[in-house]
Amino acid sequence: MLAAARQQAILAAVQRERVVRVSDLAQQLGVSLMTVRRDIELLEEGGRLERIHGGAKIPGEVSTHEPGFELKSTQLTAEKKAIALEAASLVHEGMAVGFSAGTTTWALAKELVNGPRITVVTNSVRIADLFHHASPGPARFASTVILIGGERTPSDALVGPIATAALKQLHLDVLFLGVHGMDEDAGFTTPNLLEAETDRAFVAAARKVVVLADHTKWGLQGISTIAGLDDADEIISDTGLGAEAHRILAERVGRVRIAS
Repeated sequence: MLAAARQQAILAAVQRERVVRVSDLAQQLGVSLMTVRRDIELLEEGGRLERIHGGAKIPGEVSTHEPGFELKSTQLTAEKKAIALEAASLVHEGMAVGFSAGTTTWALAKELVNGPRITVVTNSVRIADLFHHASPGPARFASTVILIGGERTPSDALVGPIATAALKQLHLDVLFLGVHGMDEDAGFTTPNLLEAETDRAFVAAARKVVVLADHTKWGLQGISTIAGLDDADEIISDTGLGAEAHRILAERVGRVRIAS
């Protein structure tokens, strides 16, 4: 493959996936790691992408940038649905289940609204609305919904000291945690400082922490760490997760599930 064609393929992958790994690109293009790194360097010099440790990403995305819910809800819908279906199998009647805010946890909520009767604890207005407006069948009662208060973020999360104080009084059987990014060193991160604090309170309140993150979250870093990779009991991702990312997560997280 000629250099121009390789570089165009790399750019297309970055635009599609937002973050790509050198090792994945080398495998897809059938070239060496050094060749891919050289192409990435040239593309960065032209301002067309940005190098990160072990890969590349869309240029200009900063660690405090937080995309809105409406935009994120239209992206990677098939992957999020697959992750949600896998996660739904972990929920059983009578559980106290935490849902942090996010479009992947929202996808899970949509799978569970007519499922087992549970107690829902969330800081997501949208997730609370899903369960609140669900119509229970004639032979079952609706789930209980606890929406904690706080200041609203662009991702429709309620955060801040009120939210954190409420979570300190609760005990959850399982928490489904959505994240902005995940990284070998930074762990699970978010671009919102107050949301990170609230999510840390969620983690502290839960007996089991399950992170829901599609493959594009690998290599992204928000400004604040929610938890280290070792703090998650399970992570559920999709088949697009790269081999190196899978290896690192398998070493650090209790269990890695790949939803197909």
